[in-house]
Amino acid sequence: MGAYYDEIEIEDMTWDEMKGVFHYPCPCGDRFEISRKQLANYEDVATCPSCSLVIRVIYDPLDFEDEPPDDESESEGSEADDSESDSDDDHFEDALDKLTLHEEPKPAVVAVSA
Repeated sequence: MGAYYDEIEIEDMTWDEMKGVFHYPCPCGDRFEISRKQLANYEDVATCPSCSLVIRVIYDPLDFEDEPPDDESESEGSEADDSESDSDDDHFEDALDKLTLHEEPKPAVVAVSA
């Protein structure tokens, strides 16, 4: 994206529980908005719904990595979806738990005399 009106740190924005967005005052009188899901998807542009201004949000994407992806439904969903996501968690195994280190045998040193 070309030009931003400003760059704002996420700490300077306010969380709106009702709308589910972070917001920041816009000079037009409305407010810039960006959702947690947008931040989780590495989107850093907050838009104002009333004008064409946009701001860049400075934040740590790792703070939002636990957000569900956009393709999941917003609602609580059906039980089939819940059981499917639970089964994925049940099959997760840490790679370090299965890590084994084997020492390779050292070759025998043989003295050859002529």
